[in-house]
Amino acid sequence: MDKVAQWGIFELTLDGPSEGNPFTDIALSANFKKGADEAISEGFYDGGGKFRIRFMPHVEGEWTYTVSSNCPEMDGITGRFTCSGSESGNHGPVRVKNNVHFQYAVGTRYIPIGTTCYVWHLQSVELQEETLHTLKRSPFNKVRMCVFPKSYVFNNAEPQRYPFEGSKETGFDLTRFCPDYFAHLENRISDLAELGIEADLILFHPYDEGRWGFDRMSPEQDERYLRYVIARLGAYRNVWWSLANEYDLIKHKQPEDWNRLFGIIQENDYGGHLRSIHNCDTWYDFGVPWITHASIQHADIRVASDCTKQYGKPVIIDECGYEGNLDSRWGSLTAEEMVLRIWEGNFRGGYVTHGETYLNEEEQIWWSHGGQLRGESVARIAFLRRILEEAPAHMTYSSDRMDAATLEVSGEYYLQYFGPHRFSYREFALPEGEYEVDVIDTWNMTITKLEGTFQGRFRIDLPSKLYYALRLRKTVNSV
Repeated sequence: MDKVAQWGIFELTLDGPSEGNPFTDIALSANFKKGADEAISEGFYDGGGKFRIRFMPHVEGEWTYTVSSNCPEMDGITGRFTCSGSESGNHGPVRVKNNVHFQYAVGTRYIPIGTTCYVWHLQSVELQEETLHTLKRSPFNKVRMCVFPKSYVFNNAEPQRYPFEGSKETGFDLTRFCPDYFAHLENRISDLAELGIEADLILFHPYDEGRWGFDRMSPEQDERYLRYVIARLGAYRNVWWSLANEYDLIKHKQPEDWNRLFGIIQENDYGGHLRSIHNCDTWYDFGVPWITHASIQHADIRVASDCTKQYGKPVIIDECGYEGNLDSRWGSLTAEEMVLRIWEGNFRGGYVTHGETYLNEEEQIWWSHGGQLRGESVARIAFLRRILEEAPAHMTYSSDRMDAATLEVSGEYYLQYFGPHRFSYREFALPEGEYEVDVIDTWNMTITKLEGTFQGRFRIDLPSKLYYALRLRKTVNSV
C-alpha cells in the first residue's frame, strides 16, 4: 500500500485519451475518505495521455479513494493509501489563529516575513538558482510571485515558456494549457517548500494589457484556468492564493467577477489554503467571509492597527514601497525608511512585506527577477524576526499606548517601537511586578540590557536617536 506523509502529496497517475482536447473534453476527480473526513480533488491533464489527481492528506491513517470521470476507462477506479506522520520540516499549511495571527497546521507559530519577487521563476536557470541561494540565506519565509508572465517596466523580454499553447506571434489557444510551464512552476514551489518558504501565488495581474491576452480572458476561460491551477497546485502545502495583484487596475473585470472567482477557489480548493487579493488604489472588502487575511498596498503602515480592528483578520501590507533607486516614489525608498516601515507595521499588529528595486547594469531587479539582494534592510529584518520569534506568540497591538507602536501581553511582556521619534526618555506605569528592560537599536542591531529591575512608575533614559525600541519583560522572580 502506498504511504504518504501528513500534508505531503499523494498522486494518482492514469492513462487516458489524448485525442481531441483532453483539457476540455475530460472531466476527472476523486473522492478521498477517511472516516468522517472526506474531500474531492479534481484531476488534470498533464500531456502525453497522462492524467493526474493530487491530494494532500491532513489526517493520519488509511485513506480510500474513488475516481469519477466521463471517460469510461478511468471511471470507478478505487484504491487506498496510508497517511503517516509528518516529515521533518513539514509543518503543514499556514492557517489563521486567533483572528490576527498565523500558525502552521501542526500548531506552531508562523510570522510572515515576506518579500516580493514577481517572476523570478521565469528567468534563466542560472538566475533562478541564484535566487534560491539568496533566499536560503535570507530571513524571508514568504515570497509573492506571479503565475502568469509579466509585461512591465524592466520586464520586456519574452518568457522562455508560456502557460498556454501557442505564441505571441500566432496567438494562444486558451483552451490548451502548457503542462511544461506548470510543471516548472511546481518545481519552484517545491524548492521554496524545502527552504521553509510560502509561495504567495498571484493568479491574475494587470501587467499584460493585451500583449498576451491573459488579463482579458472570458469568464469561462478564467474558471477553467483557476480549476486547472488548483488541481495542479492545491496539494502543495506552502501555497497561498492571491487572486490578483492591483486588481483594481484590471479594467476587463468588474467587482462581481472577483467575487465569483473567489467562489471558484473556495469550491475547488479542498485544502483551504489562505486567500486574499491585493489593491492599488481601491481596497477590496476584506471583511467578506471568503477572504482569510487582508493583503494591502499602502505607504502609511499605520493603517495596520486600524485594519486589524476593522476586519478582525490578519493584515499584511504586501506593498509599502521598495528599497531602491528607481525613478519613482514607490521604488526609491532608503533602507532606513524600509526598515522603519516594517518595524512600525509589525509593532502595530500587522505584517509588512519587504521589496527591493536597485537597478544594476544588467537591469536585474530583485522585485521582479530575483538574483541577489543588494540593500541594507535585509539584515535589519532578520534582526526583527529574531526578536519577534523570542516574544510570546499571543502578543497583540495595544491601542492604550498611542504615542508609540506597542505589542504587549499586559503585565508580562512589552515591545515598543519609536521609529522616527528621538525620545530622550520614556515613562512607564506597569502592573505589579519587577521588569527587566532592554534598549534596542534597530538599525545597528544591538540590544543593551539595563542594570537592575524596574517596577511601578519609572523612567527609562534613551539616547535621543532614531530607530530605537524597548523591550520590557517581567522577571522570573515576579512570576
